[in-house]
Amino acid sequence: METVLLAVNGTLMRGLELNGNLLAVAATFVKVTQTEPKYRLWSIGDRHPAMIKVASGGNAIAVEVWAVPVVGITQILQQEPPGLCIGKVRLIDGQEVLGVLGESWLCEGQLEITDWGGWRNYTTR
Repeated sequence: METVLLAVNGTLMRGLELNGNLLAVAATFVKVTQTEPKYRLWSIGDRHPAMIKVASGGNAIAVEVWAVPVVGITQILQQEPPGLCIGKVRLIDGQEVLGVLGESWLCEGQLEITDWGGWRNYTTR
């Protein structure tokens, strides 16, 4: 079965609300890591985060990398909250993988949580 690597930064992570969406498509956990320090993170109504790559003022954001069957990517994306999408994410080690990103409009007026370094850090503060 062909798989692709997917970096997740919020409720798809192990033990969180939407992790079952990954498990339902037979995705397997690979590792915990961080993005390169070029991303910003917002809390969307304290329900889930949205991460955006920026030209400056970014930070490294904690992510989990999962191996996802190619056929499961569409199913996962369709179950994500509105305004989240799949794009390319560069990890701290320089590896580029697919990842869950937010559309810029989604973050307008929301609480920026970049300085927390990740969704888990923010939600367990």
